[in-house]
Amino acid sequence: MTQDEMKLAVAQAALKYVVKDTIIGVGTGSTANFFIDALATMKNDIKGAVASSIATADRLEAHGIKVFDLNEVAAISVYIDGADESDDGLNLIKGGGGALTREKIVAAVADQFVCIADESKLVSVMGNFPLPVEVIPMAANYVMRQITHKIGGAPSIRENFMTDNGNLIIDIAGLKITHAKAMETELNSIVGVVTNGLFAQRHANVLLLGTPNGVKVVSA
Repeated sequence: MTQDEMKLAVAQAALKYVVKDTIIGVGTGSTANFFIDALATMKNDIKGAVASSIATADRLEAHGIKVFDLNEVAAISVYIDGADESDDGLNLIKGGGGALTREKIVAAVADQFVCIADESKLVSVMGNFPLPVEVIPMAANYVMRQITHKIGGAPSIRENFMTDNGNLIIDIAGLKITHAKAMETELNSIVGVVTNGLFAQRHANVLLLGTPNGVKVVSA
């Protein structure tokens, strides 16, 4: 199976986690796009969705799926999204597409978080994928100095990119993340940081991994 075929398989497998007659949360990125296309086949079974990015909202609406602002809803039954890396504890690195803040907000509201990815995303120690950090633009250089001092790694500003919130992304390369919750908290304590791409305080409940032999289910 190609990587896209594995992404398609996990996207279709995620449909069974969709709770009928509720509002669900939908993530951002290539794997999430496969899920959105699959969700269109059962769009009449849900009330609608909360999108984690403008791009996701546009894709949902193009399929005729009603998109709600998060402030309009009291509950989200399930949040379905991809990841850039996951460890065995279902802690994640997200934000390769730059939507980490809105993704983290929607995930926090959801009763269940189902992560969909191909098998290459499951690693023993996260950090090979650079960790994204969303920052207020005026604080970017200060935050990078603080990251170097407190966290380590090699931070750099993502070139020619602005988030849907009007902020910048700093990507931290060269990390070995063995205490994800502690690092998530420490990064968020730096003034000027909006949030970072570690999903450890609110990790995934279920990880669906696409493999050449089918979909593997990993539970926290």
